[in-house]
Amino acid sequence: MKRFIILLVTLLGTVACTSAPTGLSKMPAPIEPALIEYQMGVGDRIAVQVWKAPELSVTVPVRPDGKISVPLVGDVKAAGVSASTLAKGLTNDFAGYVRNPQVTVVVLDPVSAEFLHRVRVTGAVNQPLSINYRQGMTVMDVVLQAGGVTEFAKPNKAKLYRK
Repeated sequence: MKRFIILLVTLLGTVACTSAPTGLSKMPAPIEPALIEYQMGVGDRIAVQVWKAPELSVTVPVRPDGKISVPLVGDVKAAGVSASTLAKGLTNDFAGYVRNPQVTVVVLDPVSAEFLHRVRVTGAVNQPLSINYRQGMTVMDVVLQAGGVTEFAKPNKAKLYRK
């Protein structure tokens, strides 16, 4: 219980120390997170579906060289590209073989993002850990999953690092 109170006081102290803009009669509108398209990476499993051409539809992994193999088209770069961009490129590539191709690309298993979007908790916590980031996750959630701070921790000296 004592640890929880210390943690709660620490987080409230951190929030209380943030400065708010002065001289404004209105509160600024909340900032919504930008919608960024997922960039495929090595190891991701993707499905390429060509409408009315099931023989051209495939489910393939992104190879270590960053490419996928697609019937008729051959090897296509997929790493570092969004699904919609790849679909547009494949639509153009299939245009020489299929009349009015409609291509859909779906990321089935985003393996490459597993270590890019992780939260790591180290230091004076009971169980150092590394977990996948989920939208809405708070510092309190992560510290609680790490089992709270140890008796030797200095919660007021805690640091949060982020990109």
